[in-house]
Amino acid sequence: MRPILQRLPLGAAILGAALGQDAFAQDRAVYVTTYVEFMSNAATAGAALLENYRDASRKEDGNLRFDALQEIGRPNRFATMQAWRDRAALDAHAAAATTVQFHDKLKAIETAPEDERINNALNAGRGKSAMAPRTIYVVTHVDVISTGKDDCMAALKAMVIDSANEAGNISYEAFQQANRGNHFTVVEAWSNMTALDAHAKSAYTRQFREKPIPIAGALYDERLYQAPD
Repeated sequence: MRPILQRLPLGAAILGAALGQDAFAQDRAVYVTTYVEFMSNAATAGAALLENYRDASRKEDGNLRFDALQEIGRPNRFATMQAWRDRAALDAHAAAATTVQFHDKLKAIETAPEDERINNALNAGRGKSAMAPRTIYVVTHVDVISTGKDDCMAALKAMVIDSANEAGNISYEAFQQANRGNHFTVVEAWSNMTALDAHAKSAYTRQFREKPIPIAGALYDERLYQAPD
C-alpha cells in the first residue's frame, strides 16, 4: 500500500516565525501533538478519518495549523500536529461537534487511547524552503528529569540554530509540555532521507544526543513520518 502521507504540506498552516529569530520566546498560541494508533487492518480507514477531521478543524476559528503525519514503516500509527490561537480556541475545538464525532468513530478502530500532549512553543517557525512531496518529518519526545530541564532547553536552542544552517533542513521546532516542564517535543522537517542522515552524522547532533543521557527520564523516542497524499 502506498503511504497516504506524502501530500500534506506541514508548512502550509504550520510554522509561524522564522528560524532566524530568537525562537525561545513564549506566545499565546497553544500547540498540541497527538499520537494515534489504529488497528493494523484499519490503517486506510483511519487515515481517511484523520483527513476528514483535519480538514474540518482547519476551518475552525482560531486554528493556526492542523496536520496529520503517518509513521514510516508503521502505516497504522499517526501523529497530528495542531496549533491554536489561544487556549480558548483549543477548548472550543474540543467541544465542537466534529471533534466529538471524530472521537466516537476513533474508538471503534483504535488500539489504544490517543496520547495527547499540550505544549508551549520554545521554537516554532516556518522553514527556509517549501515543503516537497517526499519531505521526511521527525517527531521526537524528549523526557528529562526535572533538574535537567534548563540544560535540555539550552541544548535544544543550540540545535535549532545549528540545524537551520544544514543543507536540506526545512524546519526544526521545539515545544515544552504545558503540564510537565521537563518533557519536550521536537518536530523536524527534512527535504529527503539523505539530508536527515547527514544531520544524524554531524558532530553537533551526536553531541546533542549525548547531553540528555545523564538527565534522561525515559527513552529518547524518535519517530519518522511522511505527510499524506
